[in-house]
Amino acid sequence: MGRFTLPRDIYYGSGSLSKLKNLKGERAFLVVGGGSMKRFGFLDKAVGFLKEAGMEVELFENVEPDPSVETVMRGAEAMRAFQPDWIIAMGGGSPIDAAKAMWAFYEYPETTFEDLITPFNFPELRIKARFCAIPSTSGTATEVTAFSVITDYKKGIKYPLADFNITPDVAIVDPELAETMPPKLTAYTGMDAMTHAIEAYVSTHHSDFTDPLALHAIQMVHEQLKDSYEGQKPAKEKMHNAQCLAGMAFSNALLGIVHSMAHKTGAAYSGGHIVHGCANAMYLTRVIQFNAKNPQAAERYGEIAKLLGLTGSTDEELVEALVAEIKAMNKSINIPSCIKEYEGGIIQEKEFMDKLSVVAELAIGDACTGTNPRIPTQEEMEKLLKACYYGEEVDF
Repeated sequence: MGRFTLPRDIYYGSGSLSKLKNLKGERAFLVVGGGSMKRFGFLDKAVGFLKEAGMEVELFENVEPDPSVETVMRGAEAMRAFQPDWIIAMGGGSPIDAAKAMWAFYEYPETTFEDLITPFNFPELRIKARFCAIPSTSGTATEVTAFSVITDYKKGIKYPLADFNITPDVAIVDPELAETMPPKLTAYTGMDAMTHAIEAYVSTHHSDFTDPLALHAIQMVHEQLKDSYEGQKPAKEKMHNAQCLAGMAFSNALLGIVHSMAHKTGAAYSGGHIVHGCANAMYLTRVIQFNAKNPQAAERYGEIAKLLGLTGSTDEELVEALVAEIKAMNKSINIPSCIKEYEGGIIQEKEFMDKLSVVAELAIGDACTGTNPRIPTQEEMEKLLKACYYGEEVDF
């Protein structure tokens, strides 16, 4: 028996932020990130709409990129003091992911972070509050997913939290918020969306319900990302919708080892973080090459290639064409080809190699690995990570 879970309501299109004034409640706890929503006036608009709905509003600002366990705990404590019946999270993936985890600790103060690391182990939510998510970036799709990624900086590990309980009740997908994204963020989040859709399509948990969403998202990203990167508003709106469709697919089909590797390399190195969407973009082609040794996966990658108008007489040729097309997409939007080139080489070779065994082991144990079409051994994961560092092709 399968399951397909989405928010109860998804509002989309320009101006849909105004739907906040239709929420029914008494107190709204509004979680935002580092200030872009305030600078561009969206925070004031959101507060105004919530007050029109008759709610008292409390702000929790400055959630950092890659939100920490400590931020989550501070937010949960503030929620317990305020006692909201609506939690509103607005911004990039970070404030929305953080608010999802805060929600669990608000409703269940005795729960530990360790309890939530186990996939699909959350307690029943909505005892105290419901959740509304409003994305300002076009990639994570956390507004429609059962996932949250929280970083334990003391351990240098990103933990993907997974449970259908944290799928938001309401998603507001307003492209006006995404129009403010700079080109680099547009590129990284766009390839994050592409990775979500491709991994969902080849996941061992894919279904008739997720396949159409994944394929349409792939086609939309392929057609719209470059124009969105160059600042064209119609393409930005299409990308905002495409990333949401990709989220609907992967929240239910789950993901694969591109994400496992991105989670476990993201905060592992002292030189700096590897931004999640960029990590996905750099790793995707190598994982496709690795997974394509599985004939069923190769066939599905071939179907994606045909959808994009690529040619080949065999699945192997179609996979090669797909890999080449993704590399061309990355190059056209200035995404580095490998970790060694990332941000001018901030991830040092010696540290990467010193941590290779541990990072590989953690990636294999990541929650996303279980639905990858080919499960790597420790040796294979180490070879994959090295290929991603040096920019090598994968043929094993």
